[in-house]
Formats: sequence, C-alpha cells, structure tokens
Amino acid sequence: MAEPILEVSGLVKHYPLTRGILFKKQIGAVKAVDGVDFTLHRGETLGIVGESGCGKSTVARLLCSLEQPTAGSIRFKGEEITGLTGKALKAVRRNIQMVFQDPYTSLNPRMTVGDIIGEPYRIHPEAAPKGDRRRRVQELLDVVGLNPEHINRYPHQFSGGQRQRIGIARGLALHPEVIVADEPVSALDVSIQAQVVNLLDRLQTEFKLSYVFIAHDLSIVRHISDRVGVMYLGRIVETGTHDEIYDHPTHPYTQALLSAVPVPDPDARERRERIILTGDVPSPTDIPSGCRFRTRCWKAQERCAREVPALAVPARFRDAAGPAAHDSACHFAEEKQVVPPEEQSNEHSNEQSNEHSNEQSNEHSNGPG
Repeated sequence: MAEPILEVSGLVKHYPLTRGILFKKQIGAVKAVDGVDFTLHRGETLGIVGESGCGKSTVARLLCSLEQPTAGSIRFKGEEITGLTGKALKAVRRNIQMVFQDPYTSLNPRMTVGDIIGEPYRIHPEAAPKGDRRRRVQELLDVVGLNPEHINRYPHQFSGGQRQRIGIARGLALHPEVIVADEPVSALDVSIQAQVVNLLDRLQTEFKLSYVFIAHDLSIVRHISDRVGVMYLGRIVETGTHDEIYDHPTHPYTQALLSAVPVPDPDARERRERIILTGDVPSPTDIPSGCRFRTRCWKAQERCAREVPALAVPARFRDAAGPAAHDSACHFAEEKQVVPPEEQSNEHSNEQSNEHSNEQSNEHSNGPG
C-alpha cells in the first residue's frame, strides 16, 4: 500500500452554544465532529458518506484549515498542520485544495473566469510568473474540458456543470497533492454528475492526486472511491474498501443506507431486504450515551447504552481473511448482504458504461445552459 499522505486522529469540532448578550455563558455545544480517525494514502480516493448533518462538510473544512479543530490531530506527510499560522499555514493550503459543493455560490459573479482561476497565483505569486499566468489559466480550462477562448466570460454565462469544472480548475492551479471535494456533484443534474466524476477520475491519474470525496450519493462514491468511511452523528462507524462496504457491510447503519439505494430492476427490488429506521437522528447537542446509533438500531441492547463501540475489526471476524474483516463500530456487527450480488454488479457496470458514453459525448461541450 502507498504511503500515507494525510493522517487524521481523534478529530473534534464543537461549536459552543451561548446564552446572554453582554455576559455570554456557554450552555452546551454542537458536536459536529466528535472523534474522527482515518488515513488517506497517496494516489487513492477516500469516500466519506452519511446523512445530511453528520459532519462531513465540517471534516472537509478542517482538512483544508478553513476552520481549526477543537481537538485532535491532522498530519500532512507526517507533519502536524493543526494550529499553523502565517507562512506555514499558507504553504499547507497550497498543497490541500478544496472543490466546493455549490458551483453557483462558490464563484464570484463579478470576476471573469480568468480572474477566478488565476486568483491562486495572486495569493501565491511564487507559483507562476506574472507574465505566464494567462497562459496557465487557459491550459487549465483546456484540461477540465472548457474552451480556453472563454477566459473573459463570467460565471453566469456557463451551465452548472461547466461552473463546477471552473472550480476544479481553480483547485488544480497550484498543483496540490490532496483535493477535498465536498459533495462536488450534489447540485448538478444526474446527466452532468457522471461527466464531473469521470473528469475527477481522469485528473487523478494525470496529476497524481489524492482525493477525499465527500458525498451522500452511495452509487457515485462506489464508482470513484478506493476506500469508504461511513459517518453517523460526528463519527465514522464503518470503514473499508468499496467492495467490503458495499458487498459485505457489517454495521447496521451502513446496511440501512444501502437498503435505501434505488434499484432499477423490479425483480431485484422485490428480492432485497428494505431496512426502515425508526425515530429521528439525535441532535448533535444531545448525543446518546454509548453507541450513538442505538436509538434507531434494531439490534440495540443494554450494553449499547453503556459502552462506546470502538472502530475496529469485530471479534467474530478477526480470525477470518474474508471481506467482512474490516473496521466497524458495533458491538453486534454481522455481515449482511442488502442488495443481491448480481444486481449490484449489473447496476455498477451499467452505470460505468453510461457515464463513459456521457463523458465522451459531452466532455468538450462548452455552450451555455
């Protein structure tokens, strides 16, 4: 396995809740991220999935040093990056770039595409000579499948998918080693999502990038990710390769998520077991004791309220060499096949084929709308 490029340990981000106007008193905290651990290896894609509000986007902002953690460690190529300021922080940000979720709000409407993509060169002037910046911006437009002659256009003159390509080009400008993509396709039409995902796939090979790919669409994460981490209420509850997670899930929450994935074949839809979770997601200001998923889990027992399950290979699978032997934070983890295997393989192959054809036909389409 390749060397680690990003190591996250015990990552915590709590937002204080206060009362009072003149004399503010803290009365609690929103525990957005509450002890996240993972490793990103050089050249791989780590997918992070989970429901809205589970802390995925907060993890993205922490990785890019847009916010500082309450506790925990983030190490980039072996060096601690939390708490950095000044030139040291600036150097780290050059190597860890972000692609934002909404292409309509992440681009300044008053700036041309050339100014947007070239802005990193003004912040990091050592990255490109002033007289060479326009040429580099045009090269980046070409790399992401846009017309270099459109360098003087404004964001409103592009479609949503094209705007996201502009955001990707801006992220590539400084030749980063890690890109954190925070739900980069969730605001796009389904037909455009495949193009952007395939573009990211190609750029990873071309520029030797490592990705943290955050999404709630499980089918997209399976297509692009080497490993997957499933988040629930501020913590990762299961992690493994994409085949281990999708074909051999052991955590009840992962199994419930997979059972909700749409299946186009009516016969396969009838064969699979649909898991309906009861109750609402607990508030991040009042997290349940023990296992935080226990209030919605059909396996919950008294032990689940007392003990916090560790993210580790379950005892029953430790001596096995099979795909179920991956980390899962559940006292009663067991392998469960949610979608029939033949349907998973057919759906995945069809998805790849459709995406590839869409990419070939639309990659270089630069018209507005």
